[in-house]
Amino acid sequence: MDDNHPWFRKFHPNADAPVRLVCFPHAGGAATFYFPVSRALGPAVEVLAVQYPGRQDRRAERCVDDLRELAGLIVAELRPWCDRPLALFGHSMGATVAYEVARRLERDGTPPIGLFASGRRAPSINGDESVHLRDDQGIVQALRELSGTDSAVLVDEEMLTMVLPAVRGDYRAVETYRHGGGPELTRPICVLVGDSDPVTSLAEARAWDGHTTAGCRVEVFPGGHFFLRAQAEGVHRAILRHLGEWSAGDPPARFVTAQA
Repeated sequence: MDDNHPWFRKFHPNADAPVRLVCFPHAGGAATFYFPVSRALGPAVEVLAVQYPGRQDRRAERCVDDLRELAGLIVAELRPWCDRPLALFGHSMGATVAYEVARRLERDGTPPIGLFASGRRAPSINGDESVHLRDDQGIVQALRELSGTDSAVLVDEEMLTMVLPAVRGDYRAVETYRHGGGPELTRPICVLVGDSDPVTSLAEARAWDGHTTAGCRVEVFPGGHFFLRAQAEGVHRAILRHLGEWSAGDPPARFVTAQA
């Protein structure tokens, strides 16, 4: 398998790691967002960070603005990496992409051992967002409100010109997504959410319970939509704890909410 694969970044390769964690970025995000996670979890966990088309070194490629199409493309590239236990982690838009990837892997007969859904409401709950229809300044304002983009980028017109097409495409993908029904996951889900997240309520986070038959745990952290930056240490502990449980096959409680 190619360590320089266009779809995946391995910042800290470890061929002997017993489990892989595939990480899916938020809208407008890139694989480098997960560099700190890769560093913190190694060498016990090998992190594969997904690089969507249309950003950084893939900037010249078409941004995929249909979430199901994006999930299908990722699954086709991910199959060779399913030779050892695999878990999925997605933040915001990435949580929904990871969920759709997990469903496809299950249909293929290679299910992940579990799914981490961070900062995103359950797929069955539709929102009324229309950020992708705003003008450029409207999209920039949305990015400022969530504090997920480097402030230096938001005031650099040249940088904005480069990143806004991917941001708009990602918002279109996640805002037009609708859950299609069908079989749900047979593997556990861990939901991570900030206690003051303006776009994901605790009730919406708990609704992920309806998307698995194997148990759902909600971990609540102090902070807003990008709580996982300020609460990185606690997030990393939670990931390692759940990966250990899932790898061992310990049955989770049907539904648990925990305050980090």
